[in-house]
Amino acid sequence: MIPVLLILIPLLSGLFLFFLKEEKAVKNFALIAALISLAVVVYAIALNPSGQLTYDTAWLPAIGSRFSLGIDGMGKMLILLTAISFPIVFISTSGNTYKNTAAFYALMLLTQCGLMGVFLATDALLFYFFWELALIPVYFLCSIWGGEKRIAVTFKFFIYTFVGSLLMLAGILFLHYKSEDGSFAIKALTSAHLDNFEQNFLFWLFFIAFAIKMPIFPLHTWQPDAYEQAPTAVTMILSGVMVKMGIFAVIRWLVPLFPQAAAGYANLVMILSITGMIYASLIAIKQDDIKRLIAYSSIAHIGLMCAAIFAHNQIGLEGVMIQMFNHGINVIGLWIVANAIEQQLHTRKFSELGGLAQTSPVLAILLVVMALANVALPLTNAFVGEFLMFNGLFQFNVWMAAVAGISIILAAVYTLNMIQKIFYGKTVAATEHAVDISNSVKWTLIFLVIVVLILGVYPQPLINLTKDTVNAIVANR
Repeated sequence: MIPVLLILIPLLSGLFLFFLKEEKAVKNFALIAALISLAVVVYAIALNPSGQLTYDTAWLPAIGSRFSLGIDGMGKMLILLTAISFPIVFISTSGNTYKNTAAFYALMLLTQCGLMGVFLATDALLFYFFWELALIPVYFLCSIWGGEKRIAVTFKFFIYTFVGSLLMLAGILFLHYKSEDGSFAIKALTSAHLDNFEQNFLFWLFFIAFAIKMPIFPLHTWQPDAYEQAPTAVTMILSGVMVKMGIFAVIRWLVPLFPQAAAGYANLVMILSITGMIYASLIAIKQDDIKRLIAYSSIAHIGLMCAAIFAHNQIGLEGVMIQMFNHGINVIGLWIVANAIEQQLHTRKFSELGGLAQTSPVLAILLVVMALANVALPLTNAFVGEFLMFNGLFQFNVWMAAVAGISIILAAVYTLNMIQKIFYGKTVAATEHAVDISNSVKWTLIFLVIVVLILGVYPQPLINLTKDTVNAIVANR
């Protein structure tokens, strides 16, 4: 029943929040619900650290779909990231105000419900159901509480994701038709008899949907605008957790379902991914907006993960597994800093900032740690994952690894520029009267910094958690 609880807790809590009125009660209830989900995840991992937790019952028997859930090592790592992220987001943004607070937090919890379902589903139709359930609340969160350009940006986001979802649904229905037992179970779909044309065609139906969500060049153009216009709390979830839906789906569904096509198109996918890494890094250097810089940085990091998956070797896949978790921690930390600056100074532009370290020294120290983790400095959590992924790329193709490695230098350039422009030099009009961060922001950032340093020195817990999943994937290739 643990997998079911992970879906029911945010679902029922989110629905209940629609009926609460008082703002403080809404925020407290949402935080308590998120903490309960976290406690259940920690209990599940402690109860069964190496095995799978499953649940299976009838759902739509007329068409062969079952409510089938399963948690393997990769699933445990991603539901842990999801369960950690929501309390952190709620605590660090507790000072933000929203019109109709109850609806905002209700939709946030419904998003969590959808995310949990995506990482748990082992039935393709159920996976699609939760894929959409995770996205629909985000449409409303962005279109109601977003920035000035929210309507146009949300419409673009909707078109991209809707088209991708329809392509994936068409692929799922075709696979269901080809399955031997007429079910949507992942095992049945994996054993479906597909000729080369069918594998290649279906590969692209699924890959486009997943590439939009990650996003991968050239299907990335919705992301910077959406991250900029969305409320920062929503952006944290989009970049910290939701982009992992695409990476997870490639590993869980795409490669096992279409192994021949995945091998055949590996070079093309890696070229697109590495092109996106370099392109996004170069664009990030020219940004004058904190949110857009972090958005382009995220595109570069996700591109590396996608490329490492298609390197088709164990060491690269191990790097992807732990980097999914570490990237979520690091990028949420950067968004917390961006939110703290915007809420106090009412600007996100580097050209209007400077000298903030003089008035907010604690924020400066914590940002430096999170920013250096973002560029994978040794002894930070991202170093191990990036080292393993680049090692995997090197084993696959030396020249691709060399070109991808340029992004490391570019990441150092835009990250150090960000630190310098925000915190050093003379104070300006916007920063001369700034005060240091609130306790809620301070303690959430301190928690994230501790996680960064612990996993930078000792990443073995994440490796142990996902090693069985990695071994199973490699054995089936």
